[in-house]
Amino acid sequence: MNTDDRYYYEPAAGHGLPHDPLNAIVGPRPIGWISSRNAAGQRNLAPYSFFNCFNYRPPIIGFASSGWKDSVANIVETGEFVWNLTTRALAVKMNESSASLERGNDEFDFAGLTPQPGKIVAADRVLESPVNFECKLTQCIQLKTAAGGDIDTWLVLGEVVAVHIAPHLLVDGIYQTALAEPVLRAGGPSAYYGISEELRFDLTRPDAR
Repeated sequence: MNTDDRYYYEPAAGHGLPHDPLNAIVGPRPIGWISSRNAAGQRNLAPYSFFNCFNYRPPIIGFASSGWKDSVANIVETGEFVWNLTTRALAVKMNESSASLERGNDEFDFAGLTPQPGKIVAADRVLESPVNFECKLTQCIQLKTAAGGDIDTWLVLGEVVAVHIAPHLLVDGIYQTALAEPVLRAGGPSAYYGISEELRFDLTRPDAR
Protein backbone atom coordinates (compact mmCIF):
# COMPACT_ATOMS: atom_id res chain seq x y z
CA MET A 1 0.00 0.00 0.00
CA ASN A 2 1.31 3.44 -0.90
CA THR A 3 1.65 5.48 2.30
CA ASP A 4 3.34 8.47 0.65
CA ASP A 5 0.62 11.10 0.89
CA ARG A 6 2.89 14.09 0.48
CA TYR A 7 2.02 16.99 -1.79
CA TYR A 8 4.08 16.47 -4.95
CA TYR A 9 4.86 18.75 -7.86
CA GLU A 10 7.53 19.30 -10.49
CA PRO A 11 8.58 22.98 -10.56
CA ALA A 12 8.76 23.16 -14.35
CA ALA A 13 5.05 22.33 -14.50
CA GLY A 14 4.08 24.74 -11.69
CA HIS A 15 3.34 24.18 -8.02
CA GLY A 16 -0.46 24.54 -8.11
CA LEU A 17 -0.54 26.40 -4.81
CA PRO A 18 -1.57 29.99 -3.94
CA HIS A 19 2.10 30.93 -3.43
CA ASP A 20 5.37 29.23 -4.35
CA PRO A 21 6.44 27.25 -1.23
CA LEU A 22 10.14 27.09 -2.13
CA ASN A 23 11.29 30.16 -0.25
CA ALA A 24 9.08 29.29 2.72
CA ILE A 25 10.65 25.84 2.99
CA VAL A 26 14.20 27.20 2.69
CA GLY A 27 13.70 29.60 5.52
CA PRO A 28 13.70 31.73 7.37
CA ARG A 29 16.59 33.26 5.45
CA PRO A 30 18.91 36.13 6.39
CA ILE A 31 18.36 39.30 4.38
CA GLY A 32 20.98 40.68 2.05
CA TRP A 33 20.55 44.42 2.66
CA ILE A 34 23.04 45.62 0.08
CA SER A 35 24.35 49.15 -0.35
CA SER A 36 26.42 50.17 -3.35
CA ARG A 37 27.49 53.08 -5.52
CA ASN A 38 27.76 53.30 -9.28
CA ALA A 39 30.81 54.66 -11.08
CA ALA A 40 29.32 58.17 -10.92
CA GLY A 41 28.99 57.93 -7.14
CA GLN A 42 25.20 57.57 -6.93
CA ARG A 43 24.05 55.50 -3.95
CA ASN A 44 21.77 52.47 -4.01
CA LEU A 45 20.30 50.39 -1.19
CA ALA A 46 18.19 47.26 -1.67
CA PRO A 47 17.22 44.10 0.24
CA TYR A 48 17.67 40.62 -1.25
CA SER A 49 16.02 37.58 0.29
CA PHE A 50 18.38 35.09 -1.37
CA PHE A 51 21.50 35.75 0.70
CA ASN A 52 23.99 33.84 2.83
CA CYS A 53 27.59 33.33 3.96
CA PHE A 54 29.61 30.80 1.96
CA ASN A 55 33.16 30.72 3.29
CA TYR A 56 35.11 31.35 6.50
CA ARG A 57 38.64 32.30 5.37
CA PRO A 58 38.54 34.49 3.51
CA PRO A 59 34.98 35.35 4.52
CA ILE A 60 32.75 35.33 1.44
CA ILE A 61 29.09 36.31 1.37
CA GLY A 62 26.71 36.43 -1.55
CA PHE A 63 23.26 37.33 -2.80
CA ALA A 64 21.22 36.48 -5.88
CA SER A 65 19.31 39.04 -7.93
CA SER A 66 16.44 38.15 -10.24
CA GLY A 67 17.34 40.39 -13.15
CA TRP A 68 20.24 42.76 -13.76
CA LYS A 69 19.21 45.31 -11.15
CA ASP A 70 20.99 48.48 -10.03
CA SER A 71 22.79 46.71 -7.18
CA VAL A 72 24.35 44.17 -9.55
CA ALA A 73 25.22 46.80 -12.15
CA ASN A 74 26.83 49.05 -9.51
CA ILE A 75 28.87 46.25 -7.97
CA VAL A 76 30.15 45.05 -11.32
CA GLU A 77 31.07 48.65 -12.20
CA THR A 78 32.91 49.41 -8.97
CA GLY A 79 33.79 46.01 -7.51
CA GLU A 80 32.51 47.01 -4.06
CA PHE A 81 29.44 46.79 -1.83
CA VAL A 82 28.33 46.69 1.82
CA TRP A 83 26.03 44.25 3.58
CA ASN A 84 24.00 45.75 6.43
CA LEU A 85 22.30 43.68 9.13
CA THR A 86 18.52 44.13 9.20
CA THR A 87 17.15 44.22 12.73
CA ARG A 88 13.59 44.35 14.03
CA ALA A 89 13.94 48.08 14.67
CA LEU A 90 14.98 48.60 11.03
CA ALA A 91 12.52 46.20 9.38
CA VAL A 92 10.13 48.87 8.09
CA LYS A 93 12.95 51.00 6.71
CA MET A 94 14.48 47.92 5.07
CA ASN A 95 11.14 47.24 3.42
CA GLU A 96 10.88 50.88 2.28
CA SER A 97 14.29 50.57 0.60
CA SER A 98 12.83 47.88 -1.69
CA ALA A 99 10.65 50.48 -3.48
CA SER A 100 11.06 50.68 -7.25
CA LEU A 101 12.44 54.20 -7.51
CA GLU A 102 13.50 55.90 -10.71
CA ARG A 103 17.19 55.46 -11.45
CA GLY A 104 19.24 58.08 -9.63
CA ASN A 105 16.89 58.39 -6.66
CA ASP A 106 18.49 57.62 -3.30
CA GLU A 107 16.97 54.79 -1.23
CA PHE A 108 18.83 56.05 1.85
CA ASP A 109 16.90 59.32 1.63
CA PHE A 110 13.63 57.61 0.70
CA ALA A 111 13.78 55.25 3.70
CA GLY A 112 15.12 57.87 6.13
CA LEU A 113 18.49 56.20 6.70
CA THR A 114 21.95 57.67 7.27
CA PRO A 115 24.75 56.82 4.83
CA GLN A 116 28.14 56.36 6.48
CA PRO A 117 31.29 56.07 4.33
CA GLY A 118 33.07 52.74 4.39
CA LYS A 119 36.59 52.50 5.78
CA ILE A 120 37.92 50.49 2.85
CA VAL A 121 35.25 50.50 0.14
CA ALA A 122 33.59 53.53 -1.41
CA ALA A 123 30.07 52.19 -0.87
CA ASP A 124 28.20 53.59 2.13
CA ARG A 125 27.03 51.52 5.07
CA VAL A 126 23.72 52.03 6.87
CA LEU A 127 24.72 53.88 10.05
CA GLU A 128 21.61 52.71 11.93
CA SER A 129 22.48 49.05 11.30
CA PRO A 130 24.54 47.51 14.14
CA VAL A 131 26.62 45.30 11.84
CA ASN A 132 28.12 46.09 8.44
CA PHE A 133 30.37 44.05 6.15
CA GLU A 134 32.43 45.97 3.61
CA CYS A 135 32.96 43.71 0.62
CA LYS A 136 35.04 43.43 -2.55
CA LEU A 137 33.49 41.63 -5.51
CA THR A 138 35.00 38.20 -6.17
CA GLN A 139 32.55 36.76 -8.71
CA CYS A 140 29.34 37.64 -10.53
CA ILE A 141 27.85 34.48 -11.95
CA GLN A 142 24.84 34.11 -14.22
CA LEU A 143 22.84 31.08 -13.09
CA LYS A 144 21.94 28.28 -15.50
CA THR A 145 19.29 25.57 -15.75
CA ALA A 146 20.16 21.88 -15.53
CA ALA A 147 20.03 21.83 -19.33
CA GLY A 148 22.63 24.60 -19.53
CA GLY A 149 20.33 27.47 -20.45
CA ASP A 150 21.00 30.94 -19.06
CA ILE A 151 18.66 32.32 -16.37
CA ASP A 152 18.14 36.04 -15.83
CA THR A 153 19.42 35.67 -12.26
CA TRP A 154 22.85 36.76 -11.05
CA LEU A 155 24.79 35.46 -8.04
CA VAL A 156 27.07 38.14 -6.62
CA LEU A 157 29.86 36.95 -4.30
CA GLY A 158 32.09 39.24 -2.30
CA GLU A 159 34.99 38.94 0.11
CA VAL A 160 34.40 40.66 3.43
CA VAL A 161 37.35 43.04 3.88
CA ALA A 162 36.09 45.02 6.89
CA VAL A 163 33.56 44.36 9.66
CA HIS A 164 31.76 46.89 11.88
CA ILE A 165 29.98 45.57 15.02
CA ALA A 166 28.14 47.65 17.63
CA PRO A 167 29.91 47.06 20.98
CA HIS A 168 26.75 46.06 22.88
CA LEU A 169 26.46 42.95 20.69
CA LEU A 170 29.79 41.61 21.97
CA VAL A 171 29.47 40.07 25.44
CA ASP A 172 32.80 38.79 26.80
CA GLY A 173 34.03 39.00 23.21
CA ILE A 174 31.30 36.71 21.85
CA TYR A 175 28.76 38.03 19.33
CA GLN A 176 25.20 37.65 20.60
CA THR A 177 23.00 36.71 17.67
CA ALA A 178 19.63 37.04 19.39
CA LEU A 179 20.56 40.32 21.07
CA ALA A 180 20.84 41.95 17.65
CA GLU A 181 17.22 40.96 16.90
CA PRO A 182 17.91 40.07 13.26
CA VAL A 183 14.98 39.92 10.85
CA LEU A 184 14.71 36.85 8.63
CA ARG A 185 12.66 36.49 5.44
CA ALA A 186 10.15 33.67 5.19
CA GLY A 187 7.63 32.60 2.55
CA GLY A 188 4.60 34.30 1.10
CA PRO A 189 4.41 37.93 0.06
CA SER A 190 4.90 39.43 3.53
CA ALA A 191 6.20 36.93 6.11
CA TYR A 192 9.23 37.72 8.26
CA TYR A 193 10.51 36.21 11.50
CA GLY A 194 12.66 37.24 14.42
CA ILE A 195 14.65 35.06 16.80
CA SER A 196 14.98 35.04 20.57
CA GLU A 197 17.28 33.54 23.18
CA GLU A 198 14.35 31.43 24.43
CA LEU A 199 14.39 29.49 21.16
CA ARG A 200 18.10 28.69 21.35
CA PHE A 201 19.39 25.14 21.73
CA ASP A 202 22.98 23.85 21.60
CA LEU A 203 24.52 20.82 19.88
CA THR A 204 28.15 19.75 19.97
CA ARG A 205 29.57 18.25 16.78
CA PRO A 206 30.65 14.61 17.14
CA ASP A 207 34.28 15.41 16.30
CA ALA A 208 34.39 18.03 19.07
CA ARG A 209 33.19 15.71 21.87
